[in-house]
Amino acid sequence: MTWSEMQPLLQQACLETLWMVGWSAAIAIVGGLPLGVLLVLTDRGGVLPNVVVNKVVGQVVNIARSMPFIILMVALISFTRAIVGTTIGPAAAIVPLAIGAIPFYARLVETSVREVDGGLVEAVQAMGGSTWTVVRKVLLPESLPSLISSATTTIVALIGYSAMAGTVGAGGLGDLAVRYGYQRFETQLMWVTVAILAVVISVIQFAGDIAARALSHRSPGSAAPRLVRSRSRTRSAGTAETRAADTAGAAEPGEPAQLTKTS
Repeated sequence: MTWSEMQPLLQQACLETLWMVGWSAAIAIVGGLPLGVLLVLTDRGGVLPNVVVNKVVGQVVNIARSMPFIILMVALISFTRAIVGTTIGPAAAIVPLAIGAIPFYARLVETSVREVDGGLVEAVQAMGGSTWTVVRKVLLPESLPSLISSATTTIVALIGYSAMAGTVGAGGLGDLAVRYGYQRFETQLMWVTVAILAVVISVIQFAGDIAARALSHRSPGSAAPRLVRSRSRTRSAGTAETRAADTAGAAEPGEPAQLTKTS
């Protein structure tokens, strides 16, 4: 097969892969972010401790994560047909891709949010901040660089899943590699497909790393509050309140105190 014959096939396959991954990643982030935050809030010692909710949600996430993607696609055939009207093509692949990625990203979000200094949360609560204030002005901003890195990891995993989905008629680069590279013994096309996937993954990973570093506001001395807190509770409270005031800004309507930045 010549390059002029491969080019339109590769172009169409790339567009299908990017379309599948883009939509499924957006759905996974929208669904996984609140789920991961909920797991942190309802855990023991969280802002809204609830053992029952935490265990139920955690178990559902664990079951969904443990299921191989190819089996998940087969198990969701009826659900996919009910949603998009078909089980073949890029549109049909978005459903299992998104459902499989939501628990994956939720666990990464949970890990990222747990890294936030608990002293900041306590300080904002002491100033009268609500749960929504804690989430919006402390947990999410402080964990944003890590959340970006988690989203990048999820997108890279979705590219691999989309190639796997192509083996059962979902389209994209995986379908092209199987139909031409394997079934028709077009080895050259298969290796071109592998190279394109490697380049796309490298570009996405590089962009994600750049974005995470750009959004990071942590300095080499950011671990100091943790060390100070372990040595002196009073000094830690002052440090945490100062950082919380910088992060939270003005108090939400109805809150008893206004958070102001200290010098």
